[in-house]
Amino acid sequence: MLFSGRRRKIISNSQTEYEHALQFYGQPPLENISLTEFETFAVERLKLLKTVENLGVSYVKLSELYSTKLEKELKNLNFPYRQETDDKKSVTGPSEMEKRRKDHISHFILRLAYCQTEDLRRWFIQQEVDLFRYRFNDLGSKLNKDFLQQNNLHYDTITVDEKETLKDKLVNSSYAVSGITVENQDFYKVPFQDALDLVRTRKVYLKAGYVYIPHQDIVTIVLNDFRTRLSKALALTARSLPSVQADERLQPLLNHLSHAYVGQDYSIQKNVGKISLEQIDSLSGKSFPLCMRQLHQSLRENHHLRHGGRMQYGLFLKGIGLSLEQALQFWRSEFIRGKVDADKFDKQYAYSIRHMFGKEGKRTDYTPYSCMKVILSNAPSQGDHHGCPFRHSDPELLKQKLQFYKVSPSGISQILELVKGMHYQLACQKYFELTHNIEDSNFSLNHPNQYFIESQRLLGGGKEIKRETDAPQKSQEKSAAKGSGAAREATANAAQGLVEMTEDLDAYFQDA
Repeated sequence: MLFSGRRRKIISNSQTEYEHALQFYGQPPLENISLTEFETFAVERLKLLKTVENLGVSYVKLSELYSTKLEKELKNLNFPYRQETDDKKSVTGPSEMEKRRKDHISHFILRLAYCQTEDLRRWFIQQEVDLFRYRFNDLGSKLNKDFLQQNNLHYDTITVDEKETLKDKLVNSSYAVSGITVENQDFYKVPFQDALDLVRTRKVYLKAGYVYIPHQDIVTIVLNDFRTRLSKALALTARSLPSVQADERLQPLLNHLSHAYVGQDYSIQKNVGKISLEQIDSLSGKSFPLCMRQLHQSLRENHHLRHGGRMQYGLFLKGIGLSLEQALQFWRSEFIRGKVDADKFDKQYAYSIRHMFGKEGKRTDYTPYSCMKVILSNAPSQGDHHGCPFRHSDPELLKQKLQFYKVSPSGISQILELVKGMHYQLACQKYFELTHNIEDSNFSLNHPNQYFIESQRLLGGGKEIKRETDAPQKSQEKSAAKGSGAAREATANAAQGLVEMTEDLDAYFQDA
């Protein structure tokens, strides 16, 4: 596959092409790569960015724990994490230049997937900026200067005379700067809007619309430059996307990649039969995330859900352990209490329920929706009840809903503040903590079924989860034996782990 549609570049020149472990991603890759490599790079880059997002939720950015865990993930996924000059083939993995090539190509693949909407662009930019910040700070002062020089990043430094005149103000205004360090390092004079983070935290001297930044804090203006360039590049990529989507090999991958969930696979049912229909009402109040709780309440009140709601809620129930027979009984009993009689249900609705279990149509064993998919795809319209309440509800309606569910006023304020900052998954995690009376949930929320499992773990002292994980392989084999040929293949692939998943992304990303 010709990645860029231009000319082929010989891989043997990668030593000069990737002179630095850190890149500004100014030029797209021009070489031929296989479709398998394209898919693998995409998944592993996405896993890395999801790790960056989760660590940013769980730890203070650039703290020791944050840095240790992120470095470990960079190593595991074979991305460059520290400047290395030795390109000898590693005994246990790819060489340094191969890692840099992977970093370069995978970034541009995800640009194609994440340029499609404003929400996707915002998420992609934030994770790439956080990753860049960690890697830039890990370089050290000398390598920082080398990087700036290689990328033609020239910022105006103040003169020695001006530095001497402002010396006292620079010492008093700058973080961890003394008279000696003022003399021994450069200071950059930039417009204050290019360093708002430093201005906000009062770490720099501000005068007449300009800030004076010591070299040790140069990452702030480099990040601002990186963010601006990446934002413009994504806008340009979006314009050329139709020509890329014309390739029938790439279109399905790119469409699903932006909504892909790369955590635990909840399509493998580990507790089939452990949950009875009589328990659902009780569980909805104790262990359902707000999105599923509102869907359950709407179903009970109106005895009907539209297609988007049935898919979102039905797959969630499938993931927590409802069998196909239980699901048919559950939906039939509720719908016939409304305007749908049993005959109409069997003709119009039963098929779609069997379909989501992989028993009809193309025999796809559908996966419960992740938080990312709920937030970013198929926004609800009037009369719908699916979607993410923190993303799609009016703040005043959300406040009323939280009050109805007896969330404390201070807790509601915390949630609404997170929603205002567009931290929808953090808002849901805060809802979990408030409704379970805990200070810290100690996990990063990415999936409604994860919410349910963590809730049951907390309420049951971990006993139920322990039983689920005692013999997962046996459960998977039993589930696989029940399905059709295609369903058995999908389940077997899921059990093999991420490495084998990347070999067949059609199965990996299907309805993720």
